[in-house]
Amino acid sequence: MIRRKYLIAAAAALLAAHTGLFAKGDTYIYDVWQNVEHSPDAYRVTDVFYAKDFGLEKELVNPSSLFCRGNTLYLVDSGNNRILEFLYKADKSLEFVRSIEEFNAPAGVQGTFAAPSDVYVSADGSFFVADTEHGRVVRIDKDLNYVLSFTEPDDPTYEAGKTFLPQKVVADSKGRVYVLAKNVNKGFIKYEDNGTFTGFYGASDVTYNWTDYLWKKFATKAQREQMESFVPTEYSNAYLDKEGFIFAVLKTFKPSELLNDQAKPIRRLNALGGDILIKNWDPPVGDLQWGTAAGQENPSHFTDITVLDNEVYIALDETRGRLFAYDNQGELLFAFGNPGNIDGYFRLPVAIEHCGRDLFVLDQTSCTITLFSPTQFGDYIYNATEYYAAGEYDLSAAEWDKVMRLNGNYDLAYAGLGKARLRQNKYKEAMDYFRAKYFRRYYSKAFMYYRKEWIEQHLGWVLAVLCMLIFIPFAVKRILSFKRELESL
Repeated sequence: MIRRKYLIAAAAALLAAHTGLFAKGDTYIYDVWQNVEHSPDAYRVTDVFYAKDFGLEKELVNPSSLFCRGNTLYLVDSGNNRILEFLYKADKSLEFVRSIEEFNAPAGVQGTFAAPSDVYVSADGSFFVADTEHGRVVRIDKDLNYVLSFTEPDDPTYEAGKTFLPQKVVADSKGRVYVLAKNVNKGFIKYEDNGTFTGFYGASDVTYNWTDYLWKKFATKAQREQMESFVPTEYSNAYLDKEGFIFAVLKTFKPSELLNDQAKPIRRLNALGGDILIKNWDPPVGDLQWGTAAGQENPSHFTDITVLDNEVYIALDETRGRLFAYDNQGELLFAFGNPGNIDGYFRLPVAIEHCGRDLFVLDQTSCTITLFSPTQFGDYIYNATEYYAAGEYDLSAAEWDKVMRLNGNYDLAYAGLGKARLRQNKYKEAMDYFRAKYFRRYYSKAFMYYRKEWIEQHLGWVLAVLCMLIFIPFAVKRILSFKRELESL
């Protein structure tokens, strides 16, 4: 039965190659040997939006961030000191609602923005704006009334003397605010809902190589001052998932630190600031093969991240303009995108956001918002992962079957079918799926359960055979002994 499915899947893959299922050709995954495997598109461009499409008098200037709450999309237009609000409609169009350029502020408080760089909107409609050039994160209620400002910490743990330039902001359900500021490498600056600074959160580990470390030990004071300090790296962006955990990305690291999982460019931070991101195979670092395409020789550098309600997280790579989607086990679902000027490609992508399963990507150079919607293939992948998470293993397996019909080489379909069979207690079938794509860890788990099941099912006759093996020699020995006694009479 399983072999027949493999043949059907292989035939489907060959048919797909000749019938256009691989139409665009820039979507891919990696196999177990880290080789690129091309895939049908999981997303396609639905539309590309420009300022003129909304009748705006001023073109976008240095746009820097996107945020979605419900069916409302917010864009931070830094160069014009404003936040643009759009309604995302069912027909996948954006309708301009308003431009927020000022708010109601008391005397002595500046009621406009100066080069804002990020916005977070809470469930009650409150705005948290990283008002960068004003050196504050300002909180405004849904009616655009000033509430309070989160400013430079007055605390010995904060390095004074630097201009306070908040870049990114998120706020949890309790009103606690987490701020990323330029040139602050201690992680997030954390505030209580009343504006009180309570310390730093999620600081990166200090990294260094032993050669530099030993050289510093024997260098003179003047030489040490000229050398790079061993300091934590800065996060580049953050996203608060539905469970209240912060996903953070960073893009400052040494390429050699990537594949041994020292760099950790994507992290999921718990209440204590520790990284709890699950990684089963290759760490989620974007491209595993860097090459020299388009003049780029460097690994992926993530500038933003978004997390869907199904726990799939999608990171935006500014190096090659690509999007990398991972499931909650850290396994790559798909990757797509390239640098360029055509629809779906980017010159300088700086922000990614989702509304439902649809994705918005902001390009700072071309000043565009690109809307991606999932294809049928992408929906099958999402359906399979969501059904599995909900415990609907039969439905999950059915969706993975659909994935395999479109792409017989999609490794995670085999893993998904194997895991579904494992949950259905069909251990032998699970082993067949895991063996097909060399998922050794899953195969070992399935084999352990299969061995246990086999022993339980056959324990009776196994014991009978053991008893016979023990009893027969004893009986034969007794019979022979009795025979010899008879012959001696």
